[in-house]
Amino acid sequence: MERFVDAAPGVRLWTEDRGAADASPLLLIMGAQASGMGWPDALVDLLAARHRVIRYDHRDTGRSTWAFDQRPYPIRELADDALAVLDGLGVERAHVVGLSMGGMLTQLLVADHPERLLSATLIGTSALSEAPYVRPDGTRIPPGRLPGIAPRVLEMWSRPVVDLGPEAEVERRVEHWRVLGGDQLPFDAEYFRALERKIIEHTGHHDAGTAHGRADASGLDRTALLATASVPTLVISAPAEPVFPPPHPDHLAQVIPGSRLVEIPGMGHALPPAVHALLADAILGHTSGPGGS
Repeated sequence: MERFVDAAPGVRLWTEDRGAADASPLLLIMGAQASGMGWPDALVDLLAARHRVIRYDHRDTGRSTWAFDQRPYPIRELADDALAVLDGLGVERAHVVGLSMGGMLTQLLVADHPERLLSATLIGTSALSEAPYVRPDGTRIPPGRLPGIAPRVLEMWSRPVVDLGPEAEVERRVEHWRVLGGDQLPFDAEYFRALERKIIEHTGHHDAGTAHGRADASGLDRTALLATASVPTLVISAPAEPVFPPPHPDHLAQVIPGSRLVEIPGMGHALPPAVHALLADAILGHTSGPGGS
C-alpha cells in the first residue's frame, strides 16, 4: 500500500508497506540521494514474508517533497523524518534497517529514540562515534585514521553531473553502481539499468538530486549514547565495500555494545541479486531474536 505522510510543514514523504498488516514492522532507510525504491523488490519481498516492510523516499528523492533550496535542513533532521513515517503509519516500534547514510540515521535513532526500535541493522556505514577502533592485538586506532573512501569512488563523485537526457542519466547511474559494487561479485549492468529506469519512472523525472550532499552534516556525533545503547544491533560486514571498507564494520560493532557482526561474502556498497537471500537471512535471523518478529 502506498501513501503520503506529513513530516514537517511543507514536507510530504512517499511511503509503501508490504506484508501482513499485523506483522512486526520493519522500516528500511536508504542512503543519500536514494529513493526508497533503491531497496530491491526481491529483497523487500523476502523480508515481507515475516514483516510488515515499510520503505519511503527521503526528502528530495522520489515522490517526496523536493524543496531543499527553499527549505534547507541538516542531515540529522532526516532521522526525524523516519520517525514521522512511523507515526504517520501508526507504528509505535519497529525493526530498522539502514544502508549508508540510512545507517547513520539509524544510529541516531538508536541513540536518541531507542524506545521506538525493536532492533537495528546497519549496512555500509560508519560509526557516529569518536571511540577508537581496537585491533585484535590491542592497538587503538582513532576513527579518522581508518581506511577512507576508495579513490575511484571519490573520482566518480567529483565529476559534474550533466543532464544529457534520461537514458544518459540511467547509464551514469549504472556506472555508479558498477564502482560501488566492488570487485568481488560479477556486475549485472542490465539489472541495475532496469532498477534505475524503474526509479526514474517512480520519481517522474531523471534529475540527479544533490540536496543531501549540500545539507549540514554537523551534530551527528553520538559517542556517549551509542556506548550505552541497548537496542539489539546487527552490523553487516561487506568485504568489497569501497565507501566504508573494513574494519569500519568491526569498529561499529565495538561502538554499540552487544552488536552482532555478519559478513555477506563478496558484498560491496550495493544490493545486487547475489546478496539478497544472504542479506535477508541475516536480517530475519536478527529480528527473530530479542524484540520478536
